[in-house]
Amino acid sequence: MRLLDQVRDTDRTLTKKAAHRVPAGVGKVLSAVGEAAESTKLWCAAAGVMAWRGGGRGRRAAAVGVAAVVVAQLVSNGVCKQVTGRRRPPEEWIPHDEVQDRPDSSSFPSGYTAAAVAFTAAVAPAWPLAGALCAVPAAAVAVERVQSGAHYPSDVAAGAVIGLATAWLVHRAPHLLRRRLLDGRLTPP
Repeated sequence: MRLLDQVRDTDRTLTKKAAHRVPAGVGKVLSAVGEAAESTKLWCAAAGVMAWRGGGRGRRAAAVGVAAVVVAQLVSNGVCKQVTGRRRPPEEWIPHDEVQDRPDSSSFPSGYTAAAVAFTAAVAPAWPLAGALCAVPAAAVAVERVQSGAHYPSDVAAGAVIGLATAWLVHRAPHLLRRRLLDGRLTPP
């Protein structure tokens, strides 16, 4: 129980600090990135550019990135948010009007962060440069979710863990399935 109390105290402190200490200009940039990430628009656009301009490597990176986003969204929004029901940070903690634009769904976990990390972590092994470039807006999305008052830091951390796990799964699933097929443990249809 003490660990949960410590997490709540840390969440409260970091949420208030993030909402108050981000300069207005940085807040506008974070808000624009967060808006672009809404409904995974940013990651779908990045995948489109990778597929269009990146040749075979770009198409592979785009495919695994989109697959990871789909799985991350199913896990974070389709499962976790449905069973947790955590309230968003209190409006009085957030000194700006962005708090009015946040969703009514459960705060835990951050689906935006899950998608951002899933896409970036899935793309990076397939195309390291593109993964590095995607890491910048992915980090901005994570910061924006706390700064805007939409999430607690622990929500964002959980979203990041979901994103990393789904990226790993998307990369490993074909290998595991192929190995099972070759070992005869799974019979093809």
